[in-house]
Amino acid sequence: MNKAYWVIVRNFDVALNEGEIPFGPAEEFGLNARKKTEIGNYQGFPVYWLRATEEDNQREFAYLRTQVSRPPEFAHLLHRAVSLNHFFSTHQFCGKCGEETVFADNEIASHCNACGNRTYPTISPSIIVAVRKGREILLANHLRHKGTIYTTLAGFVEAGEPIENTVHREVFEETGIKVKNIRYFGSQPWAFPNSLMIGFLADYESGEISLQEEEIYDAKWFDCDEPLPELPPEGTIALKLIQTTLKLCREE
Repeated sequence: MNKAYWVIVRNFDVALNEGEIPFGPAEEFGLNARKKTEIGNYQGFPVYWLRATEEDNQREFAYLRTQVSRPPEFAHLLHRAVSLNHFFSTHQFCGKCGEETVFADNEIASHCNACGNRTYPTISPSIIVAVRKGREILLANHLRHKGTIYTTLAGFVEAGEPIENTVHREVFEETGIKVKNIRYFGSQPWAFPNSLMIGFLADYESGEISLQEEEIYDAKWFDCDEPLPELPPEGTIALKLIQTTLKLCREE
């Protein structure tokens, strides 16, 4: 009996077994007859994605956001499973001829036998950036977190737009601030439903805070030695950006 990790996905939720992703032989979890797709490897064991069905209704499910603090390599595979689940759920018919599609035989893609059109999982790049001004960091309270979490600024890359331009544009649109000295920081898949967060550090150049009220409820400069508001949870690239920027502030 070969052991594996089993990522059973329902919308943006993943199934848990006693608080953990099911791990063990397929028979242990009643999955031996189920269609599965290998999406990677973790600690020497394969990781499989499965679509949730009615027979999974008795399982415990948890929202993907609650799992971001897991080891990054494994958390990324959870995001991959949720993204793929969303992609295939929304690409059941061919966008070219309208016929029903099937799962491609030799790769992860949606295939139309009628016209031969093949569609691959969508990835939507977005930037996320922490802005520093001397010993202060710019943090924003978005409308979706009104009155709670303050975080970094973020936004989607537009068609034909260089990523660095996205950083300048999003910061200015949301806060009226101009930035300089943009540096790449890192990235994180964010399966809500198919984003790739590309992180940057930036320095303040000019401007006064002017809010984009359709998206931002509040934005302020916070001194690195003063009490901070509620921040994003562990495991998020937003928190890592904030922590790195605070360190830079204290070295100023």
